[in-house]
Amino acid sequence: MRPVTPAEILNLYEYEKERDARRRAVIALKTERRVGVGRYLSFVFENRETLLFQIQEMCRAERIVDDAKVQEEIDVYSALLPGPGELSATLFIEIADKDEIKPVLDRFMGIDTGRHVWFETARGGVVPGSFEAGHSDEEKGKLAAVHFVRFAFSSQAVEAFRSADVNLVVDHPATRARTRLSAETKAELLSDLVP
Repeated sequence: MRPVTPAEILNLYEYEKERDARRRAVIALKTERRVGVGRYLSFVFENRETLLFQIQEMCRAERIVDDAKVQEEIDVYSALLPGPGELSATLFIEIADKDEIKPVLDRFMGIDTGRHVWFETARGGVVPGSFEAGHSDEEKGKLAAVHFVRFAFSSQAVEAFRSADVNLVVDHPATRARTRLSAETKAELLSDLVP
């Protein structure tokens, strides 16, 4: 997937003119790229458009106009772009009740280590998720509510993804659940795997 370039980031004035339309478009896109698994987990599969929007929003929120600072934002979010044969997702542990935040996060400790998240095809193929480090500290008992996970597909796994039903699976003591990808979501994610 082609990296985002500084030339694509609009200045604050120009972005405000386009923001509502871009926001609506990205919300619609993320709806197709969001997969809920179990009660608390949502995976939003990132692509160039979702990340370009996030960079633009960060520049807006932080009033970033310096070229070097804009490049820093691009560098941070570009790390989430899926590479060839990959899917990349932001995993949100979503907890509506503020009194439940710590107890629920405590139950999910360790979800970002080991093999707790994977894609599974009806043909029996499995593609495990690999989490970005640094979002939990088991010694201090702290777990972030947002994680980044990458799925690296072999060419055989891509073909199985294309031609069979696909489930996103979580198997962790806090939740054991699977969600079958809708036809729309599967088609959207295939556009990342097979550009």
